[in-house]
Amino acid sequence: MGTDAEAARRAELADGLAAVRERVDRACAAAGRRPSDVRLLAVTKTFPAADAALLADLGLTEFAENRDQEAAGKVREFLSSRPGAAVRWHMVGSLQRNKARSVARWAAEVQSVDSVRLVEALSKAAANARAQGERERDLDVLIQVSLDGDTARGGCPLDEVDELADTVAGSGELALRGLMAVAPLGAEPGSSFEILAEASARLRRNHPVATEVSAGMSSDLETAILHGSTCVRVGTALLGGRGLASR
Repeated sequence: MGTDAEAARRAELADGLAAVRERVDRACAAAGRRPSDVRLLAVTKTFPAADAALLADLGLTEFAENRDQEAAGKVREFLSSRPGAAVRWHMVGSLQRNKARSVARWAAEVQSVDSVRLVEALSKAAANARAQGERERDLDVLIQVSLDGDTARGGCPLDEVDELADTVAGSGELALRGLMAVAPLGAEPGSSFEILAEASARLRRNHPVATEVSAGMSSDLETAILHGSTCVRVGTALLGGRGLASR
């Protein structure tokens, strides 16, 4: 990317970031909350590492990816261009157990944990990564909840959350941070996020430190914040229409 093109893209991203932050600020004001209580995750799937680097230059510190195949190389490229940057990478997409070893090398947090077998795979992978000097601390995890019971799109059924949370908490290598969910297709977001808020309250009874609620994307972040989201995952509103990772 040439100098002129890079400057133009930086301006685009700065405008997108300012607009999203204004939306978060307004939503927090309407909900009587502080903007500092809501993390902004830039979902950079299908966008190049150069975009993540520019967003980091603009002050963003949290980035999310959906596929390990894309993320592993992107994180390496980002780190080569911004060595020492104080950023955290999150896995927010559906995760197969055979990708756990790779994810444990680059992710600070996995938000899509939805089964005991995945917990076991991630715990083993995090232990191996730590032993090999590829990570220094526990892997933060959020349990992905299926709000409508349709687990085909990923997510743990609501009535299995407590058992899965206990498994995470007892793993030794994983740190339970809270819950994540996506509003079901065709469902009213407010009702969906209210269910998630209730599930989070139940979880905190036995796991008081599991305070994170990751909910809300470009189209529904205001509703999610109103219902207690502490982390919004924004792609399109921040970066524009989906690009190509090779761009």
